[in-house]
Parts: sequence; C-alpha cells; structure tokens
Amino acid sequence: MNQIIVGVDGSDQSIAATRWASDEARRRNASLRVVYVVTPWLFDFPVDPRAGAAREWLLKGGEEIVERAVAAARENSPGIEVTGVQKGGQAAEVLIEEAQDALMLVVGTRGTGTLTGLVLGSVSLQVASHAGRPTVVVHDSGPADHGEIVVGVDGSPGSGAAVGFAFEEAASRGARVRAVLAWTHPASTVPKELRPDDPESRTAERERVLAESLAGWRERFPQVVVTQEVVHQRAVRALAGASAGADLLVVGSRGRGGFPGLLLGSVGRAMLHRAHCPVALVPPPGA
Repeated sequence: MNQIIVGVDGSDQSIAATRWASDEARRRNASLRVVYVVTPWLFDFPVDPRAGAAREWLLKGGEEIVERAVAAARENSPGIEVTGVQKGGQAAEVLIEEAQDALMLVVGTRGTGTLTGLVLGSVSLQVASHAGRPTVVVHDSGPADHGEIVVGVDGSPGSGAAVGFAFEEAASRGARVRAVLAWTHPASTVPKELRPDDPESRTAERERVLAESLAGWRERFPQVVVTQEVVHQRAVRALAGASAGADLLVVGSRGRGGFPGLLLGSVGRAMLHRAHCPVALVPPPGA
C-alpha cells in the first residue's frame, strides 16, 4: 500500500512528526493517514449518563486533535491525500496494525497526549521494537537540510534492509548516503600475548563487509553519492555523532552483525534518545 501512517496525540512533537510524514508522502507520491488512539472504553456504549457525557467530550477532543493534524499536513504539503481517524485500543497495537501494509509508520518522541495520557515516547519504543514496517521517530528539532542520510551497517540482514531504505530516501531527496560501520573489540581477560590481532589490523575485513553491504544498492541507485566509514568506536557514539549532520539516521531495528560488538538492534533503540535528527528503524526481511 502506497500510504504512510502517522500516530498523533495532540502534542507539539506529534505535529512535528505529522509535518515530517507529510513531506515524506509528497516525496514518495503517497497518501498520509493520521491516527489518534484513545482508550477503548470511549467506544463502548455508556450505561451511566454521566459517563456518556464524559465520553462525548473526550471523543470530541480527539476529533479536534485529528483535524488539527490533518490541517497541519495539508498546509505543510499541499496536494497530498490526507485522511484521519480516531480509534480505540492500545496505542502501539493499533498503530502497528494500521501500518501493516503501509510504507512506514511515523511517530513523535516524548509527546504526551492532552486528553488520555497517551505517551508517544513509550509508544515509539514499542512500535519500533515490534512493527513489521520501517518506523520513523521524529524529534521536534525543526527542519534541517544537510543533504545527507546516515545509515548504520553491520553486515546483518537487518542492516541490509536499513541500507536499502537509506538509498531509497537519498534518491527521493537528492541526498547523499553516509554509511558507517562502527565496531569495538570484545573485552578479553586473557594475557595480552594471547589476544587476537590489534583492532587496526582488522580494518580491511570490516571495509570489505561494508563495501559488500553497499554494492547492490549502489548499482540500483547509481545517482546517489556514497561515503563509506569504518570506525573503531562504539556504535552509539559514532552514529550519534554522525546524526548531527544528517537529515535522517537509518538503522536496523533488530540487526546483529557477524562480528562481536556489532549490535545495531540495541544501538538503534538507543538512537531514539541520542540522535540529533529523525531516526528510521528498519526491520529485517520477514520480521
């Protein structure tokens, strides 16, 4: 389905996510669906008239949240198809279900709902961990135009999907890709003379893994300029630093590299708190 789903909660962060999602829909010639999730009992038939009055008030507030987000999307990206819906249920479950056949799911970070206590900060972590589609978590940091997409690579199937997503993003934006493979040597308690080679002596092997991870995508997107970096550094620190000059950071949501110390799944989740730009967490094939 050529559609992008964005979860909203009435906060400034979710409006920022909506604007980001509308830009993405415009670039991909896709439609945008705004989803606001409320507690399930609001859709139950009220027995107590007083509960019915509260229910109507809360539902009316939810409708206003959806309408405001839809208006923000249309104002930000005129011409795209935008729809909105208010649904009852558990926020993460509903958003994951809505995005099942979508291009991606977009949410804000650290947002708190004004009506039902929905906290998109926690929801973003849940959907990023369990969604079967790419999930983009948007910080309310204002627009940026660095012309660069950063992608973390570790040689796993998960990071392979992330590389593909990064190239697609770069092609749609006319941006370049900066591919970063960060690794650390596993801690060792054996005598120094019995330890494996120094980290520097293994750089060539990591460079080969990085080049192989990019090769097919470079052929598919020859117009995208690519920079390759192999750094002997903890992935969280390396990717957080690289994100400062990026429009989007892309990592695998559950990837694990063939080398010790390459744990991009956990690193990706850490990036939700450390990155300086929106973060796309991309699941491995078949997730």
